[in-house]
Amino acid sequence: MEIITWIADNFFGTPAILLGFIVLLGLLLQKKNLSQVVSGTFKAIIGFLIINAGAAVITGSLGIFEPMWKEVFGLETAPLSGFLGQEKFNLEFGSAVTLAMTLGFLVNVLLARFTPFKYIYLTGHMMFWTTTIFAGITVQAAGGDVSFWPLVIFLAVIMGLYWTIQPAIVQPFLRKITGNDNVALGHTSASVAILSALLGKVFGNKKNDAEHIKLPKKLEFLRDSNVITALTMGILFLVGAIILMVKQTPGAEKLIAEAGNQSFIVYSIVQSFTFAAGIAVVLVGVRMFIGEIVPAFNGIATKLVPGAKPALDAPIVYPYAANSVILGFLGAFVGAIIWLVVLGNTVGYVFVPTMIVLFFHGAVAGVFGNSTGGVRGALIGGFLTATVVAWGQYLMVTFFINTTVPDTAMWAADSDMFILGPIISMLAKLIF
Repeated sequence: MEIITWIADNFFGTPAILLGFIVLLGLLLQKKNLSQVVSGTFKAIIGFLIINAGAAVITGSLGIFEPMWKEVFGLETAPLSGFLGQEKFNLEFGSAVTLAMTLGFLVNVLLARFTPFKYIYLTGHMMFWTTTIFAGITVQAAGGDVSFWPLVIFLAVIMGLYWTIQPAIVQPFLRKITGNDNVALGHTSASVAILSALLGKVFGNKKNDAEHIKLPKKLEFLRDSNVITALTMGILFLVGAIILMVKQTPGAEKLIAEAGNQSFIVYSIVQSFTFAAGIAVVLVGVRMFIGEIVPAFNGIATKLVPGAKPALDAPIVYPYAANSVILGFLGAFVGAIIWLVVLGNTVGYVFVPTMIVLFFHGAVAGVFGNSTGGVRGALIGGFLTATVVAWGQYLMVTFFINTTVPDTAMWAADSDMFILGPIISMLAKLIF
């Protein structure tokens, strides 16, 4: 057990090492020379860490953006009580989660080897959080009384199936975006990606492609994804900052104080550029990472799992439709604001609009929505994402996970988890 736990913590719990090992194995199987093996492995790890670095920059900027807009609407985190919480849950069920994640990955590899679904899921951090959330749902559905091995086996089978089938379902839609079959999407935004593509086809206009928007020469600077990102976020940050300065509530004053001696307006504008810089860094990392893992993966595809494709994190789709990424996030942001008000005034739930989820999932939905419905499809995809996340969070926190880890569900649960949550709960009640 200690060996398995060590492997899970140091390989699956460290995505850069897991992916570096995959590249190393692929290159060795292809009998590449020492220089190629070292270069390919190191560049893949560096590329992935660059992605993480960019994501950290984005997270830091959104960490200011989110409380700013929560204060604008006068919202507070919903009070929770009578639940285990992540720390206690990990002490009681953490080993089961770790082992289930490890065995689930092996199930994924076996299914890829012996079935037509030739996809290997490599988004390590999402593997952990999805297993954790599904474990919380399962434990609650079983009334908290579930034995170790039945829980492990149940979760391992569920996760192995999900990590194999999810990329396969998305691939026909992704293929139209990338123009090839080199990689797959291995991310919990799959549900909103598919739904956005379908809704975009029905309600959008494919001819009005977001990536081919015609602009006057004076506005050609808007073709640059870095510029449009900074401009869009700049407007949102600026509006939020002005509203807080006018409100002068204790919460607003506390946020303004974080700027120190700097003007809060200037501070907010700088954060918008910081966000744009984070996106630029992520895209650089994606290009480096993909440039190494795709050829290296051929070794595994041809030797261990013939025809297999790597299923990778959400940012792999961003370079194909940079404008759609921003439109998707805008649609998600507007949708989140609407559902904040609706949920608060109908069911009395204070929706926590986690901007990390809204950005990364809304961006994916925007790209897929644009592929079938142009600008309108991208915006619809973003709004759909906010709808799934808002109502999904409400249902999850209130009904499916309220005795285990509702605190975690408020920031670490997202689209696919919300969609599949009720199904996992139903299966757990039938089995346990």
